[in-house]
Amino acid sequence: MVLCIALSGCGKKRVHPPTAARPGSTETGVASWYGHPYHGRRAANGEIYDMEKMTAAHRTLPFGTWVRVQNLENNQTVDVRITDRGPFARGRILDLSHAAAVSIAMIGPGTAKVKITVIAKPAVVATDKAETAAALFAVQVGAFADRNNAERVRSSMERRYGSAKVVMRDAQPPLWRVLVGREATPDDAESLAARIRDAGEAQAGAAFVVRLDTEAGADSLY
Repeated sequence: MVLCIALSGCGKKRVHPPTAARPGSTETGVASWYGHPYHGRRAANGEIYDMEKMTAAHRTLPFGTWVRVQNLENNQTVDVRITDRGPFARGRILDLSHAAAVSIAMIGPGTAKVKITVIAKPAVVATDKAETAAALFAVQVGAFADRNNAERVRSSMERRYGSAKVVMRDAQPPLWRVLVGREATPDDAESLAARIRDAGEAQAGAAFVVRLDTEAGADSLY
């Protein structure tokens, strides 16, 4: 069963989300929040996710980036650290922790239009090769509760596009994400996403760009 898949390809001009932690970079769109069943599970950066800490999930920003999130419906703001990947739902740009969502009065409606501003780069450890390596990007084409279904999609995508992985998203039950390609830039990954959408090979004709993470403790790659 496909549980989540995202990104509309509508519109002639595509606006990419920030992929580098460049202070002052902004992005505007819809944010959501997440708690259970991810609370107490391992986030994509290897930390244990605590929904009462000020953290968030973003598809492409490096782990450790600090962003200021402004709820454009009430002008309340919160500063959060990127520790996870997501959201994996159409038309959303950020998943806030429960605590962060409470602080900007987003719990009731569940979503809100927000403006994200990068306010601090992640700390870089000179000896950490994963942090200093060039970023790579892929296209997520599906997320499945059944690993066998994910493997079938991965195999098909690998035959057609040359590179595809299954990535476990720690939850109860776990989700199995299918990521296609290893592209050097977001634009290259978006071009691949467009090819996949045009071929009708992603659920509901959708596919979206994500960063391929190699940090220790990140989602398991198969």
